[in-house]
Amino acid sequence: AAAAAAAERPPRGRTPSPGPGGAPGPPSPRVAGAVAGTGGALSPPGAARPPAASKWVRLNVGGTYFVSTRQTLCREPKSFLCRLCCQDGPELGSDKDETGAYLIDRDPTYFGPILNYLRHGKLIINKELAEEGVLEEAEFYNIASLVRLVKERIRDNENRTSQGPVKHVYRVLQCQEEELTQMVSTMSDGWKFEQLISIGSSYNYGNEDQAEFLCVVSRELNNSTNGIVKEPSEKAKV
Repeated sequence: AAAAAAAERPPRGRTPSPGPGGAPGPPSPRVAGAVAGTGGALSPPGAARPPAASKWVRLNVGGTYFVSTRQTLCREPKSFLCRLCCQDGPELGSDKDETGAYLIDRDPTYFGPILNYLRHGKLIINKELAEEGVLEEAEFYNIASLVRLVKERIRDNENRTSQGPVKHVYRVLQCQEEELTQMVSTMSDGWKFEQLISIGSSYNYGNEDQAEFLCVVSRELNNSTNGIVKEPSEKAKV
C-alpha cells in the first residue's frame, strides 16, 4: 500500500496541471526542453546565431576612417583593397584597430579620389590636390585603370602648359547681303563668326540697293611647336 501511494505522488518540485477529467497534464515546456536537449542542458535565452559577414567595411587610413562596401572595394579584382577585404577570405593579412577597422599606413588626403573612383568610375581631383599624389596612391593600391587616367590627365596638363597662352588669328571679310548667309554657313577649318559690321549701301544693282557688310571671323592658333607658330593651312588661307 505504501509503494502504491508513493507511485501516485507527483515528483518533488513539479505540480502537474490537471488534464481533462482530472487526469495529470503533460510536463511543463521548460522541463520538456531540458529533457529533449543534449545531456539535459538548457540553451541560454536569446542566444544569437553567428552573424553573417557584413557588407560594410571600415578602413583606418593613416588615422582617418573611411566606410565603404565590399562590392565597391572589390570592383578591381587585382587591387590591394580587393585582396585585403575579399569576402571569401582575404589574401592579405592586416592588423585591425580597437574598432575592427583595417589599418592602412598611407596618406588619407589622397585616398578620397581612390575610393570615389571605385564608387562611380570617374576621376575627380580637387584643385588643392596634386595629381602626382593621386597617381602614387593609385599605383600603390594597384588600380590599373585609374593609373592610366591619372597619367593621361598629367600629360594633357603638361601639353597645355608647354603651348603657352592660346592665340587667335582674325580675318575681316567684305561681302554683299545676298552672300552673307552662304559665307557664314560654309566656314570651316576652325574658323568661327565673331562680328558683323554694316557699311551701308555702296552701289545700286538694278532697282534695289545692295547692302555690304564686314564680317569678322577668328580661328584659334594652337598648332605651335616649341614656340614656333606654323602658318595656317592652305584651306584656312582660302
